[in-house]
Amino acid sequence: MNLEEIVKYLITNKITIATMESCTGGLLASLITDIPDASTILKFSAVTYSSEYKIKMGVNKATIDKYTVYSEEVAKEMAYNIAKFANSMLGVGITGRLTSNLNEEKSVDICIYNKQEDKYYHVYKKLKGDNRKENKLEVIEEFKKLFNSTIK
Repeated sequence: MNLEEIVKYLITNKITIATMESCTGGLLASLITDIPDASTILKFSAVTYSSEYKIKMGVNKATIDKYTVYSEEVAKEMAYNIAKFANSMLGVGITGRLTSNLNEEKSVDICIYNKQEDKYYHVYKKLKGDNRKENKLEVIEEFKKLFNSTIK
C-alpha cells in the first residue's frame, strides 16, 4: 500500500496513529496530512529532534545514555510513549542519522507500536545517500514497507 492507501485503511478500520519523529523532522506526519480525512486518524505528532524533548515526551534518559538516540531501543520508547500520550492505537517512533561528516554510519530505526496487541514492529535501515531530503524520503518508504508487512 502507498501512504494514501495506508491512511484510507486506518480510516476504514478506525485505527488512530500518532508519530514522534526525530531525523525526519515531521515529514511522515506532514505527508499523512496531505491526504483527505487524515484528521480522523492522526491524533498527534511531535518532532523531538533533541534528546531533551525525547525525554520530555517520555523516553527514558537512561535508555538514551546506554544505547544512544540512534537506536532501536529509543525508537521503541518513542513509539510507545507517543501512543500513550495521544491515546492512539498506533505509535510511530523514527530516529536516526541521515548524514554524517565523521564517517559515522547513516541509518534509521523505525518502530510502530500497536497498543491493542501490545506489540512492537521494528526495522533498521542503513542509508547510503548523502542528501538529507532524499534520505528522509527513503525513511518514509521504509515506514510504508514496515506498515505493510506487519499491520493488518
